[in-house]
Amino acid sequence: MQGTPETTSTAAYTPTDRTVPTRSPERASYDRDAVHAILDEGYVCHLGFVRDGAPVVLPTLYARVGERLYVHGSTGSRPLRMTGRQDGPGLPVCVTVTHVDALVLARSAFHHSINYRSVVVHGVAHDVTDPEEKRLALDALVDHVVAGRSRDSRPADKKELAATAVIRLDLDEVSAKSRTGGVSDEPEDLALPHWAGVVPLSKGYGTPVPDAALAPGTDLPGYLTAR
Repeated sequence: MQGTPETTSTAAYTPTDRTVPTRSPERASYDRDAVHAILDEGYVCHLGFVRDGAPVVLPTLYARVGERLYVHGSTGSRPLRMTGRQDGPGLPVCVTVTHVDALVLARSAFHHSINYRSVVVHGVAHDVTDPEEKRLALDALVDHVVAGRSRDSRPADKKELAATAVIRLDLDEVSAKSRTGGVSDEPEDLALPHWAGVVPLSKGYGTPVPDAALAPGTDLPGYLTAR
């Protein structure tokens, strides 16, 4: 199994030309803990790459294990076919994750905004072929959606493993960006008779709906009622 970096000697990623934003650079962060927290809270990433000279962006599941991202896909999907083998050149990609925390409603249409947290990762993705690493990655993908779920479900069999592909992207060229705070209206607009302020957004579990064929006596697991 290829080693998975779990620790690092620095508390921040090194900025590069691709990770320093041209607009509002003061909102950027390279702090590892901040980047990890944003990644760990999300469910879906957007995977960007170039196919036949044109950009393609696909939404998909992902999981972080140490300093790596694992991205889920089908063996027939385009990016998975393009990544090549473990020792091949790989596929240059850009992965993004974004959380919208609040709507910022201004008096002026121009100053409407959102409060958000985002991460952008640049790098070269590779197909995960090692069986041990692939199982680790698939367990991480399941647990990333619902913590503890991989231990409470049947593992993939050989046929399912063969039909499932995972690509790996090291966290090296990475940045976070966020906006917090309130409205930024112009002083001359403050007296306008339009409501202005911040509308917080939240996410969480709704009431679980059991499957119609659920085996009798199967209780709702605690990890679905913990938040």
